[in-house]
Amino acid sequence: KRLSMEGIGTGRREWHGSTILQHETAHPKSLTPLTKHCHIQQNQLSPERHINNQIRPSLIKETTMSAADPDVMAAIDRGNAVVFFDVGLGDGANVAKLGRIKMELFVKDCPRTCENFRQFCTGEFLRSEQPTGYKESTFHRVMKDFMIQGGDFINHDGTGKLSIYGPSFQDENFLHKHELPGMLSMANSGPNSNGCQFFITCAKADWLDGKHVVFGKVLDDTSMLTVRRCEAAPVNGTTPRLPLKILECGEL
Repeated sequence: KRLSMEGIGTGRREWHGSTILQHETAHPKSLTPLTKHCHIQQNQLSPERHINNQIRPSLIKETTMSAADPDVMAAIDRGNAVVFFDVGLGDGANVAKLGRIKMELFVKDCPRTCENFRQFCTGEFLRSEQPTGYKESTFHRVMKDFMIQGGDFINHDGTGKLSIYGPSFQDENFLHKHELPGMLSMANSGPNSNGCQFFITCAKADWLDGKHVVFGKVLDDTSMLTVRRCEAAPVNGTTPRLPLKILECGEL
């Protein structure tokens, strides 16, 4: 079921790169060399993140020698998580990198919804023993002065649905509102039909309050600038003319 204007409907920590060190024996083809690694304590991993006494891929963080991002640290201090998308326009060698979108997830208020989104960012969710989620998926719908919508890594057109809990899961709560640009909210096809699709507001959208679960927000001004670049992508109707793609994604 596709979305309507009245509602936004639905029809990896980083999988590889500079944020996560993959487990070499699990997915050797997805490894990218890292310049700096760190140690991880055994008690930093919850029991469900072990498979046959091995650490699941995409669970080892990398640290850097540079100063920590104060906005990221402030969000973590609030008890929330921070994830990111690196977004590009185009495909193959012709892709134009638009920038990074950092998002604070309201873990304390919407733990189930946030965990669903976070695992699709990090690749911790496995389907057919392969990391599954937002990496290389697209923003399939762009509406200027309203929102950008993505997350359909199933059908890539707004009709696909999947969650870490099953085909869909219930609305967690409506504590947060679509009160500002940069609110991160779940797309759905009616009450209690959340899956993998989401949208980021480009303006206040209060008519969606009570219908869609707001579970996060764009973290900073630089990230919001990247959202604006996505919003400005050329479209045919509401479909980007060129793929508006999540090149990398993960947790900070």
